Amino acid sequence: MLRFISHNMTGIDGIEIFPILSLLIFTLFFAFVITYVIRMSKARVEEVSSIPLEDDNDFFNETTNK
Repeated sequence: MLRFISHNMTGIDGIEIFPILSLLIFTLFFAFVITYVIRMSKARVEEVSSIPLEDDNDFFNETTNK
């Protein structure tokens, strides 16, 4: 099956740039995310890590009382 796909793509001019471009976008995105996480302050990490443990009853009470 791959033989049919690769044969069709050999006729397209400039197709070799797309795998390089996708790898570059993938690498830049994860480099940005890793840099962002490393530079994040400890206070922000603690705040974000406690979000699943917070009680959401206040939010639901405010929306249902309106």
